[in-house]
Amino acid sequence: MSTEQKTFTMEQRLKNIFHKVLDIAPEEIKPEEKLDVSLGIDSTEMVEISVGLKKEFGVPIADNEIKKTHTFNEIVGILKSKGAN
Repeated sequence: MSTEQKTFTMEQRLKNIFHKVLDIAPEEIKPEEKLDVSLGIDSTEMVEISVGLKKEFGVPIADNEIKKTHTFNEIVGILKSKGAN
């Protein structure tokens, strides 16, 4: 893990992935709302986010494990359950 990655929390790093894929500001992410409702995420964008998660956190994520109907906080919980930090 690089020094830069260590200085950011998991939530900040996750928000950065959302920013790169969706071109949205971090404050637009509502932690408890379903991503498809709050951000209008579609299936293609969710695949891009899953790929970003695999690269950023180095944890195995099945293609259909992270869904657009999850909340931001649920994704954080999935990452933590896989040992990501």
